[in-house]
Amino acid sequence: MSNIALIMNIILAAFIVIFGKKDATSLWAWLMVLFFLPVLGFFLYLLLGRSAGKKEWSNDTLPSSEGMLKDQKAAFDGNRLFLPDSLPEKFSSLIGMLLKNDDSPLSENNKIQMYTDGHEKFEALFEDIRAARQHIHLQYYIMRKDELGSQLRDLLTEKAKEGVQVRFLYDGFGSRKIGRKFFSELHRHGGETQASFPIFSSLLKFRLNFRNHRKLVMIDGRIGYMGGYNVGDEYLGGNKDLGYWRDTHLRMEGSSVHRLQERFISDWNKARRNGGIDFDDHYFPASSSDGDVPLQIVSSGPDARGGEILHGFIKIVQEAEDYIYIQSPYFIPTPGFLASLRVAALSGVDVRIMIPNKPDHPFVYPVTFSFVAEMMRAGAKIYIYEHGFLHAKSMVIDDKVSSVGTANVDMRSAELNFEINTFIYHERFAEEMRETFQKDMASSTQLTEEMYESRSFYQKTKESVSRMLSPLL
Repeated sequence: MSNIALIMNIILAAFIVIFGKKDATSLWAWLMVLFFLPVLGFFLYLLLGRSAGKKEWSNDTLPSSEGMLKDQKAAFDGNRLFLPDSLPEKFSSLIGMLLKNDDSPLSENNKIQMYTDGHEKFEALFEDIRAARQHIHLQYYIMRKDELGSQLRDLLTEKAKEGVQVRFLYDGFGSRKIGRKFFSELHRHGGETQASFPIFSSLLKFRLNFRNHRKLVMIDGRIGYMGGYNVGDEYLGGNKDLGYWRDTHLRMEGSSVHRLQERFISDWNKARRNGGIDFDDHYFPASSSDGDVPLQIVSSGPDARGGEILHGFIKIVQEAEDYIYIQSPYFIPTPGFLASLRVAALSGVDVRIMIPNKPDHPFVYPVTFSFVAEMMRAGAKIYIYEHGFLHAKSMVIDDKVSSVGTANVDMRSAELNFEINTFIYHERFAEEMRETFQKDMASSTQLTEEMYESRSFYQKTKESVSRMLSPLL
């Protein structure tokens, strides 16, 4: 048995080195797992280490954006791309990078409202759903069978009874505790539900590690929601261990809603079980918004390109001159992003990073502490949010550019999850983001060198082990 395990490990190790197409950090982490867990490591790699299948999961061409993309790419190449008056010329390269590499057109006529409290977010969402007349498209990573989840399901069922088309896409792993029975009444009245990466088929195809982490709602093609909130009582502060849930979510009007709609339809069609959705015009009504917020909707995932959101993060960090404020429940940056942040901090940019004061994943939190300590030694200021659990995924620089979405500052969001973020080029919104961060600082403790060095031997050991495994978390 030991000889068979050894041979299997050698073959798999050779396969990973030659065909794995992983960066050196991930490569060595997997080789270490194979060395220390000879048989188990083999099956762990099959379940968690394989690629998503690039041809199957690459982004579709989204027909409703083709004309806009063609015109904007030509304008960018000819130095004629629109830039907001308050945005320095240097940020045109960020817009162009996201435009050309992620097919993310710049949308100019948007209204956005930020929510940082779950009660306010879901009250607004439920009000918009009640007013729906044609269709409601929802996509969440987590959907719970609790009070909030049941309220949303029942409201969607009522809208389906009225003749509104309802479609709900959820991640098979994140929402593994719900099933078709939970939605039976919605289905009876014509509503449709599907799971991305269902657990059983993911096990059969050895793709358990890939998750659709996006959270989107589109109502009649005119109103959109996106951000960090999932659906469950804990997002209203219902989990006693986590306490108050601090997150960031956006409500949007304008042509940006079309980009969210395209992403939903593409994801639905990839997961389709009950039939696909055509890119019909009634899903993309002409926008009547008189908003003035320019933004780009950027998607990323383990597909043929990948890393688009991460590239956006790195680019705005490189352009920062005054400050960089980041909120993330996990801080396990890729080597490139970590280097960019360190250079910014060492260059005198005011880098501030806010993390939670408690873990919701036991092995992720110690390695987060390790990385923020490294940034602290480079001159960054680290804040530990004390008023509940911080789940916000946000970044703002220089009162110029900000980003809100589903992507955490970790390797999973960079390489394994299907994510979506909004890059916003608006001075007033950036100021609101900065002021929100500063308000959260009042509910936070600043990490000091003395506090970090005072951790126990057990904590230090767990941190060291977790850091070695960080490429796999």
